[in-house]
Amino acid sequence: MSNEDSLAPMVEYIAKAIAENPEDVSVEENVNEDGIVQLNLILAQEDKGRIIGRKGQVAKAIRSIIRVGAVKRNQVIRLNIDWY
Repeated sequence: MSNEDSLAPMVEYIAKAIAENPEDVSVEENVNEDGIVQLNLILAQEDKGRIIGRKGQVAKAIRSIIRVGAVKRNQVIRLNIDWY
């Protein structure tokens, strides 16, 4: 998958804009054998609440944006949020 087809840079951009520690934000992209794209958003523990949001609303909004991109690309894309 080429970088211009990837939604990882967009997810990273959004997360860095929200996070208080944008230098600690990164996104890893993996495609499994079924063709499902797995995006792993990795961030600092302090930013967990900002990225997930109250009642998960921010995370839900990011996933909605990803869903639109996935439909346009005819893909299944999943987002995991991890922190350290």
